[in-house]
Amino acid sequence: MALGTLYFIPVTLGDDKLTSALPPDVISIAQKLELFVVENEKTARRFLGLINPQKPVRELQLMTLNEHTEEKAIPALLAPLLAGHDVGLMSEAGCPGIADPGAKLAALAHKKGIRVAPLVGPSAILLSLMASGLNGQRFSFLGYLPADKAARIQKLKEIEKQSRKNNETQIFIETPYRNQHLLEDILANCHNETQLCIACNISLEDEFIVTRNIHAWKNIKQRPDLQKKPAVFLLLA
Repeated sequence: MALGTLYFIPVTLGDDKLTSALPPDVISIAQKLELFVVENEKTARRFLGLINPQKPVRELQLMTLNEHTEEKAIPALLAPLLAGHDVGLMSEAGCPGIADPGAKLAALAHKKGIRVAPLVGPSAILLSLMASGLNGQRFSFLGYLPADKAARIQKLKEIEKQSRKNNETQIFIETPYRNQHLLEDILANCHNETQLCIACNISLEDEFIVTRNIHAWKNIKQRPDLQKKPAVFLLLA
């Protein structure tokens, strides 16, 4: 029996228009699928409703894979693929597999000889790097920094040192409700000449992507309001 294909289906980063964010062939593939592994069922069903799938949304089968999924439960998600059915993997926003638990499923799929097919769509991490003006030849994505303030400050100092040593752009994110605290820690602890790009609400109407050195960020009259908004931070010392 032929194995199914695991399609990595990107979704929009917010309430932007589908046709401006996703190529027609991505939507076409997603419309035909009946089985999905999703990070958040509510947002996944909303997205699927927008693309007008061939089968009613209520009849589509959704399985959950997120940060709360136990490792021992992940292999069962491959069962439809092993039975020859195609499956779509969707993150809550953007491209699955990047800063996303879908990477674990992809790793298992490769071990089982299942084809993993990534589809083109928006990635907040790559879009922010593209627009930042910082080093796109050498960069690292670090995910989330420590929640503890002292540990976060120590990590920022290590990041800045690494960036300076290797001329490497350091990319990281934070839980939206802690964005403002992270920004304040960056400005208080990084050197004035270090470049910082803040990219917020990428691809949406109120998109904000600005790069300045730390000294300039400190001296602007009104800093961006990042509270409860998805943001990416990029630093180059």
